Amino acid sequence: MSWRRAVSWPRALGAGALLGVVFLRLGGGRGEAPDAGLMAPIYVAPAEQLETVELRAGQTLGRLLVGAAILPGELSTLLLAFRESADPRSMRAGTEITVRRRSRDGWLRGIDVRMNADSTVRLSRDEFGWRSEVVETSVWVDTIFGSGLIGEDDNLWFALARDPALESVPVEDKARFIDEMDRIYQWRVDFSTQIQPGDYYRVGIEREVRPDGSTRAYRVLAAELYNAGRSIAAIWFDADGDGKGDYYDYEGKSLKGAFLKKPLEFRRISSVFANGRYHPILRAWRAHRGVDYAAAAGTSVYATGSGIVVFRGHRGGYGNLVEIRHANGFTTRYGHLRAFAGGLRVGRRVGQGAVIGYVGMTGLATGPHLHYEIHLRGRPVNPLAVNIPSGEKVPATELERWALERAARWIALTERVPSPAYLAEAQRPEANSRIRGGT
Repeated sequence: MSWRRAVSWPRALGAGALLGVVFLRLGGGRGEAPDAGLMAPIYVAPAEQLETVELRAGQTLGRLLVGAAILPGELSTLLLAFRESADPRSMRAGTEITVRRRSRDGWLRGIDVRMNADSTVRLSRDEFGWRSEVVETSVWVDTIFGSGLIGEDDNLWFALARDPALESVPVEDKARFIDEMDRIYQWRVDFSTQIQPGDYYRVGIEREVRPDGSTRAYRVLAAELYNAGRSIAAIWFDADGDGKGDYYDYEGKSLKGAFLKKPLEFRRISSVFANGRYHPILRAWRAHRGVDYAAAAGTSVYATGSGIVVFRGHRGGYGNLVEIRHANGFTTRYGHLRAFAGGLRVGRRVGQGAVIGYVGMTGLATGPHLHYEIHLRGRPVNPLAVNIPSGEKVPATELERWALERAARWIALTERVPSPAYLAEAQRPEANSRIRGGT
């Protein structure tokens, strides 16, 4: 062992001396780096030739592949391999089929059938014939933070659409995000009527992103909506650990209430609750004891609260009407329906958010819309101003975990998306608990 260590020194010295001579001859002693020059670019022909075609209406995969010069003798085994991974009947017009051939001789190597944005059936050929597998589209997970201020003649959609933080997000995904915000806050704020200039939102969204930039799945982790002088936090928390979770305000109270703020998705209000309104058909002034939502015929109508159906049928000026009795003396009515949901009948219990019918213009109506009423102990009340009973709180057994997750998500949101200047007063310590509670 000692002998090997001894003889290694002369070798090391010899190698160092040799490197020193080479360095000097290359001009290293003068502080100049040698110029090795540039190599000409090398072009390599692709190993495969790709040809992509789309399935036409009424065309089958077999007919398309025959047109792509697939030999009839192997077509049956190819289709059999495809059926092991997918049902050919599920394919629709516009489905992309990519044929892969070896560049040097045109030999068929495989076929890719893009079933949807998230999965492709890959058919591969070897010496034993054809085999198939489902290839999932790769995604990465990121979190984006956005914010927007509602201006004059503006709404939440336009604020989100022009948010520079969401510039790279496809338009259809922005529409999904605003629908999700509407769903989260639907018990507290009606986006159709209660959003006003000066309101503000900020949101943190965790999403799975495809290679083309579109969103496969997403979840709002934390959001804040400043509306009519109050700040309403929405923080996602999975109390049961089942992956479903719910949204709570900063104080741990569920954003869900006994009633939804509206019986339709984001829609325009065409007429509000009033003691006197000129009726366009009757040509007379009369009380309007509900809210009219303008919407396309056939739009789904949802039960705003859980309850028992006490009426389903035609009633005078209401046209086709559904009436639901709820707890604590509340009753809701849904008029001018074109049709009722299948299976809906008197005596049946429906859950909050269940589809009960579809927008129409039956009864005294000049166009398709929904007439919606709330009655409390037999007396009509304004659906836009009624005091909705609040939801449940975070379970006492989960308060410690809730506090940790709330802090992490709220800090991430507020640090990444600062409040606007006009909210500076609301951020003072003495106002903090009042503002964040959403009272």
